[in-house]
Amino acid sequence: AATKLASAEKLMYFCTDQLGLEQDFEQKQMPDGKLPVDGFLLCVDVSRGMNRNFDEQLKFVSNLYNQLAKTKKPVVVVLTKCDEGVERYIRDAHAFALGKKNLQVVETSARSNVNVDLAFGTLVQLVDKSRGKAKIIPYFEALKQQSQQIAAAKDKYEWLVSRIVKSHHEAWPNVSRKMQPAPEYQDYVYLEGTQKAKKLFLQHVQRLKQEHVERRRRVYLALLPQALDALVPDLDEIDHLSRAKAEKLLEAKPDFLKWFVVLEETPWDATSHVDDVDNERIPFDLLETPAAEQLYEAHLEKLRNERKRAEMRRAFRENLESSPFVTPGKPWEEARSFIMNEDFYQWLEEPVYMEIYGKHQKQLIDKAKEDFQELLLEYSELFYELELDAKPSKEKMGVIQEVLGEEQRFKALQKLQAERDALILKHIHFVYHPTKETCPSCAACVDARVEQLLGSRFVRPAERHHRNAPSADANVDRINLVILGKDGLARELANEIRALCTNDDKYVIEGKMYELALRPIEGNVRLPVNAFQTPTFQPHGCLCLYNSKESLSYVVESIEKSRESAAAAGRRDGHAPQLPLTLVLVNKRGGGGDGGETLQSLIQQGQQIAGKLQCGFLDPAAAGIGYGRNINEKQIGQVLKGLLDAKRNLNLAVGSTPGPKDAADGAELRVAMCLMCGDPVSADEVLLPILQAQPCRPAPGGGAAVL
Repeated sequence: AATKLASAEKLMYFCTDQLGLEQDFEQKQMPDGKLPVDGFLLCVDVSRGMNRNFDEQLKFVSNLYNQLAKTKKPVVVVLTKCDEGVERYIRDAHAFALGKKNLQVVETSARSNVNVDLAFGTLVQLVDKSRGKAKIIPYFEALKQQSQQIAAAKDKYEWLVSRIVKSHHEAWPNVSRKMQPAPEYQDYVYLEGTQKAKKLFLQHVQRLKQEHVERRRRVYLALLPQALDALVPDLDEIDHLSRAKAEKLLEAKPDFLKWFVVLEETPWDATSHVDDVDNERIPFDLLETPAAEQLYEAHLEKLRNERKRAEMRRAFRENLESSPFVTPGKPWEEARSFIMNEDFYQWLEEPVYMEIYGKHQKQLIDKAKEDFQELLLEYSELFYELELDAKPSKEKMGVIQEVLGEEQRFKALQKLQAERDALILKHIHFVYHPTKETCPSCAACVDARVEQLLGSRFVRPAERHHRNAPSADANVDRINLVILGKDGLARELANEIRALCTNDDKYVIEGKMYELALRPIEGNVRLPVNAFQTPTFQPHGCLCLYNSKESLSYVVESIEKSRESAAAAGRRDGHAPQLPLTLVLVNKRGGGGDGGETLQSLIQQGQQIAGKLQCGFLDPAAAGIGYGRNINEKQIGQVLKGLLDAKRNLNLAVGSTPGPKDAADGAELRVAMCLMCGDPVSADEVLLPILQAQPCRPAPGGGAAVL
């Protein structure tokens, strides 16, 4: 209770941490060794102490207060350890203070740092009356405010840690030095201390490591199905193996180390392999985890299901082949009820069966068409007395169908009447124009095969340079043709050309079969749906059709737009190839010209535009076809041959001029070969048997024999 203390040249102590470590703290001595006391904090422990009676403590505190009161100095009663306080002790302490001239009481907790500053502030206000009176807050209300303040400071500190610490390899000494200037760090350390700040940092680092390990785990688990597909794709190999034997089987595979790595230490997430992001090989001990076991079981189940689905597909195909209800051209909707059962629906989706059914139908239809073609050849006498233009009347078609109607090969195409009629018309066209191009045998035509075999066995000298050219076009057997025309012109001509093709869209040019792809365009070429070129269609040429001034304007406008787009693409790619064009005047539906347009004026306009576009011009009238008719088969063949030549010139390297050896090789062209064995023979030995050969069947009307 003394108010004057003397401790000359003694160091001031601020906390018990200084004991024994004085050199680590500021060396500050008591001023003049004298210290006057201006007030007292009378502390009462309200917790439940061991071997301590609170009533005796309160009696001791009462006696102590009596001594302090004699000093006439202000006194504040401080209840300590309120975080563990007993409610009765707190009430008794308040009652004691109330009986001693209304002493002010402050409820505190040093451990929680609640109201400690308030206790000293209250005493200072009593010493210095000029200061404002401190508002005393009960412990639990102060604790709530303190918790909110700590929570806010903690959030800010955690934000600071997450912004600075990005790797789970960071260490606390380095990070704490970086954070010391930040107010978020200072405020939290002031409220909670350095140890709690470090604890939050370590929690964040551990969380980063867990996230990193989980990311790596997801990468490994994503690769595991691929590894199993590559190493054990055969169900018979692993279906009845235990997990341990399956793992040994994996280790024995030649590509095992491509997918897996066997680590010396385990578990894998505690090794350095987890930080090797460039090595995505799966740790082999990961297979022991539940997630990997589930993926292995899923792999087994997938293989079993694939086998079952394959069996269902095979059974379905066999069902199709044996079913009498599946006939050429029968829609899936009609056939489904006869060929489907519950097992099929259980294992495969209906679109899969529809795809299999579609392929089976194509085989049936192709076979039925082939049989029907043979039927037409057998009944060749039906086609002897037809008009010269090979267009039978309705009466004649009725007679043909009546004669053939009882034949099973005719009935087989009952659901494909349009295609059956088209085959009849095509056959009539062949009867009156028996050429390689119209031959119903298509690629199997003997004339075409002879030319192909001779062309593949014997090379002309002028062609040898092209044969040896380094950049031969591998896609020379395909012609992609754009047909540009307004108001249905493009579609009509495309249908006419397709009618001249074989069943599989092949067209014969100079005895060689080419795949012909047509792209009719009738709209705005700036739109993707009407573009000349697509990712799957690279045009080799374009037929531009017109039959009026309006349709000619559409052609010019579309070509200009297309060339602008091609030029822009050429600037990007470094080249802008020019698409070969042919301008064609086609039939004008509805008869003569309207709006003052005459045949001669349309021809003149077309020739002028062709000169402007630097393209060819095809006038059917000049070819003797007559206005009102489309271009004929011969002209179409000429156009396609020109496109083919342009395509070859664009893709073949130019050879050197023929030398003396090449000129001497000309004599070898008279050497032919036997089509049966390939041995060289003289030309006379080949031609004479052909000229004397008996025809396979008589030609209609007594014409040339069909060989």
